[in-house]
Amino acid sequence: MAAHRKSTALVVVSTALVALWVILAAFPFLWTLWGSFKVQGDFFSRSDWMNAITGPLTQEQTGGAFTGRGYWGAWIESGFWRNVMNTGIVVVCTVIISLTLGTLGGYALARSGFRYAFWLLMIALVFRAMPHITLVSGYLLPFFQWNLWGHLPTAIIVLVAINQPFTLWMLHSFFLNIPKDLDESAMVDGCTRFQAFRHVIMPVMWPGVITTGLFSFLLAYNDFAVTAMLLSSENQTMVPRIASFLGSVQQEGNVMFAVAAVVSATAPLFVLILFFQRQIVSGLTAGAVKG
Repeated sequence: MAAHRKSTALVVVSTALVALWVILAAFPFLWTLWGSFKVQGDFFSRSDWMNAITGPLTQEQTGGAFTGRGYWGAWIESGFWRNVMNTGIVVVCTVIISLTLGTLGGYALARSGFRYAFWLLMIALVFRAMPHITLVSGYLLPFFQWNLWGHLPTAIIVLVAINQPFTLWMLHSFFLNIPKDLDESAMVDGCTRFQAFRHVIMPVMWPGVITTGLFSFLLAYNDFAVTAMLLSSENQTMVPRIASFLGSVQQEGNVMFAVAAVVSATAPLFVLILFFQRQIVSGLTAGAVKG
């Protein structure tokens, strides 16, 4: 009976803590989402924070409790849709190239019996630990000299270079958990090394590939240092464009453009996580358990 009461109390405490964490984690986004449909005078009211909820100025200026001026101004007037397209191009190309090189390199290092594999991984780890801004500064001079600055492929190359050590480490650990017997059995049945990799190993590796691809996606999607320094204003991605809405001097309306753009940039991440949550959990679990 005492054990039952203890387990019930534990469940109640755990549920309360999880609910508190969900509220604290979700509140900033929900508050920003709510405020994106208000005018700046309400959402950033200094006299009464309740104005952000009741919206008296929004009602007075637009005739309704909510307004889409922020989204119209960001997407149509300021051309935020171009930044969304640029982000999509950069992210897709970065993820595809990183995963292609990462799977091939991770598999080669995991199956290599030479000691240089360890040192290559150590060098990659040191490279990954360096601040992004330090790495970007080294690319600037040759990019200016070769007239490569400002273009999307330039940012993609740098993001792949920054992201590649992570994908190598991540996928290398997944390949280590796959027994070498699978490769050998496939080659005994007549497969070449690459055929064994493609038809036998990769189907087992999909959870790890999806997990690694998601982290690569987040790195390219949320990047500011690389895209802000290497892309021209017409080729900017979403994150530096949101920062440019604010600028050094706040202008009426532009702040709400930034709020609407933040919501537009954040919402797809929630959808992505919800869609791939099962693959992410299975991938992280597979990487944590030694096969």
